Amino acid sequence: MQQITSLTELRDAIQLLEAEQKKKGMVLNEKFLLVYESFKPVNLISSTISDIAKSPFLIDNIIGTGMGLATGFLSRKLFIGSSGNKIRKLLGTVLQFGVTNVVAQNSETIKSFGASLFRNFFHKDETKTEEP
Repeated sequence: MQQITSLTELRDAIQLLEAEQKKKGMVLNEKFLLVYESFKPVNLISSTISDIAKSPFLIDNIIGTGMGLATGFLSRKLFIGSSGNKIRKLLGTVLQFGVTNVVAQNSETIKSFGASLFRNFFHKDETKTEEP
């Protein structure tokens, strides 16, 4: 900054600094209001939900987990049946957790295997009709 040698230069410098301070204060106030708005519970919840919805793997995770839960539940019901045996119920619960974990962790492999079976099962008729 240059040296101030006269009273008018001092007044000009003070006015310039006051204007700069006022401008920075307005910018700071605007930023504070933005932060204040973003920390409101409604805005936190809506931003979290939108972040979750934008996740590319959300649908795959939901489908994989759902497949795991469904197969685990069905395997438990098939194993236990209408039995009242407590040991059988305990083993059925352990089986349910095991099947649920295996299916949920390997859902992509199971989906691709199921898709290939589906294609092979329904597309065999098309290959037979292509022959002359």
